[in-house]
Amino acid sequence: MARRNAEIEALLQEYADLVAITGGDAFKARAYEKAARAIGGHPVDVAKLDAKALRDIPNVGKSIAEKVEEYLRTGHVSAIEETRTAVPAGVRELIGIPTLGPKKALALHEELGVSSVAQLLDAVREGRLRDLKGFGEKTEANILHGIELMQKAGGRILLGAAMDAAEQIVAELSRVEGCEGCAYAGSLRRMRETIGDIDILVAAERSAPFMEAFRELPDTAETIVSGHKKTSVRTTKGLQIDLRVLPPSSWGAGLLYFTGSKAHNIRVREIAVHGKYKLSEYGLFHAKSGRKITSATEEEIYERLGLPWIPPTLREDRGEIAAALRGELPELLEDGDIRGDLHTHTDLTDGLASLADMVAAAARRGYSYYAVTDHAPDLYMQQMTDAKMLAQRKAVRELDGKHRRMRVLHGTELNIGPDGGVDWPDEFLAGFDLCVASVHSHFNQSRDDLTRRLVRACENPYVAVLGHPTTRLIGKRPGIDADFDAVFEACARTGTALEINAHPERLDLCDEDILRAKRYGVKFAVNTDAHSTTHLPYMRYGVGTAQRGWLTKDDVINAWPLQRLRRFLHAGRGS
Repeated sequence: MARRNAEIEALLQEYADLVAITGGDAFKARAYEKAARAIGGHPVDVAKLDAKALRDIPNVGKSIAEKVEEYLRTGHVSAIEETRTAVPAGVRELIGIPTLGPKKALALHEELGVSSVAQLLDAVREGRLRDLKGFGEKTEANILHGIELMQKAGGRILLGAAMDAAEQIVAELSRVEGCEGCAYAGSLRRMRETIGDIDILVAAERSAPFMEAFRELPDTAETIVSGHKKTSVRTTKGLQIDLRVLPPSSWGAGLLYFTGSKAHNIRVREIAVHGKYKLSEYGLFHAKSGRKITSATEEEIYERLGLPWIPPTLREDRGEIAAALRGELPELLEDGDIRGDLHTHTDLTDGLASLADMVAAAARRGYSYYAVTDHAPDLYMQQMTDAKMLAQRKAVRELDGKHRRMRVLHGTELNIGPDGGVDWPDEFLAGFDLCVASVHSHFNQSRDDLTRRLVRACENPYVAVLGHPTTRLIGKRPGIDADFDAVFEACARTGTALEINAHPERLDLCDEDILRAKRYGVKFAVNTDAHSTTHLPYMRYGVGTAQRGWLTKDDVINAWPLQRLRRFLHAGRGS
């Protein structure tokens, strides 16, 4: 069974929203938000904890721990069920709109009788929101964009959630007798940022045992289709998963076909047709005689068509076929190329784990170096001070090299202010090993102002990395409207690396922006922005996104040896 932490986190966050909607104690709502976040980032599955261990989680008191236990025991929480009944279902639907908070949702219901997304769209189009206190043209635009984001997401889920589900199923089916191969395919194998349905493939002579085991998995809510070659189920979380069982002799052809993308497959089939072949999920055949040529592996099929094996993350019909024919496919960044993580947090600010725990967890990942970059003081809710940061620096120096000889760097995540300034003066910034700078507020400035703001931050000689550059949250918040070509040019000119934030909710920069930025000669940093030890493995999603942007290890500064990295970090600082 998968960890229950994310499920509990979502439940407690819903309760916090419900408390806020019903005019409850703001402190109580905030307490549940904090507890939700703490449980989501806790390294141990909460389902395995007793009452005392639950209360040992930061921000989880007796009342919250009792609700968690009740949910794990019964599948519901009476207090939450009662609060749900006090809030109209339509209002709960409105909360799901990114950019629309619980209080505005309640105001729309009480003042205008809006209780669905469709009714809200009508109210916006009729201009009825403008008469409400706290609403205006900008609010209308934000709401419309939030609805667009929600509709675009549809039934799609984030890459991380899909990967967790898929890997659990692959592990279960791999244990079934007769399994000669099992893997996920589709957009998940291509590491797209959101996933619709999950495709699972099994290589076996007999399909029945696998179809039965698949239907009986604990998270299966219903069977949609059940057959000899394909079974589709819907999970308790509403996710559709398709299982196909292929003959082992057709494994490579099936994996190629069901990985996609559709556009890539069309290009490959065109090459096959040109060579008088026929390509399907069952193999590569002579078009005239129908004789099978090869099908066991993807590599054999690509080779027979005159192509090298093309990594799944490149299979989007974005020039990969032409590059392969020219022998110019990049040697993509791999997970094992990453030597360290350059953007992480501890419980000194908004992280959930101590400095010692974060460093130890990073060392277990085999990193050569690791940077701690807690928030600077201008992000006021973090209550950072010079003294706190200097005390942390001393602790970092004491941990340097203590775990598997991993070097520990002391950095900070600076807040890029509305004018492009950052938190500390140069003389204080000079003491850090590296500085990440990010936008955390004032997202709605004009395009020109946002562009100037980012460019000025890049021009600060102590800013080495531009963190989560577009600020987007997938399906929740759009990226800021800046001229990113101008920003990319400034990064190249000033020697500022662009972050590929590996958190599944961000993946910022995205693959298309990476491709654009790479043309300017920019370097990149693939970081997790980890706020918990459980976030450090998110690095794989950043690497996958970097691969989709055609990056090599030479493009990524945290794939470099420490000496080369240090030269890059200090290049713009002068003497």
